[in-house]
Amino acid sequence: MSIKTARLALVPLCLMGIALGGCSNYVKKTDFDAAISELRANDQKQQQEIDALTQDMQQRFAKYDAQITAMQGRINVDTAAHFAFGDSTLRDQDKPLLDDFAKVITQHHPDAVITVEGFTDPAGSAAFNKRLGMKRADAVRDYLVNTGGLSADKVRAVSYGESSNRQVEKGQIRDAGANNRRVTLVIDFAGNNNSTPTS
Repeated sequence: MSIKTARLALVPLCLMGIALGGCSNYVKKTDFDAAISELRANDQKQQQEIDALTQDMQQRFAKYDAQITAMQGRINVDTAAHFAFGDSTLRDQDKPLLDDFAKVITQHHPDAVITVEGFTDPAGSAAFNKRLGMKRADAVRDYLVNTGGLSADKVRAVSYGESSNRQVEKGQIRDAGANNRRVTLVIDFAGNNNSTPTS
């Protein structure tokens, strides 16, 4: 259960306990405050782990054409791979970044859940682009699992196709839309960092 889910589940129980003040099953204010403090501490600890992983990845991947950002409890590795027009073949020049990404996750955050997001430029029909985006996401997912050694049940693939609000170059196709034809990696949960990072 995630921290946010736990918090949402705890609040109604606490309110119910307060409403039933005459019964023996009520929550003391001190217990309530302690539970909230613990949730906040867990939130802070998880954010520290996410910040540390973001900084580590920014340093390791500085040589690649990838923008790494942390937002709303997630880490986003944009432009992890690019694709030729109408193609879903993973390029050799994108494999070193994926290799390094898999090493960081395996060594330091084995519990991380990764979402591979596939995108296209807006050429072609929306249905075609949805399928093409999925093929691109699957190509990267398969590489991370089969070559990178990540757990298959920890890496999922989704397609956003030509989604206009996710295009890097709005409305651009072919050469001008190269940045739209990409795969992005999202770490949805930083996991437990039980090992000491090495340089």
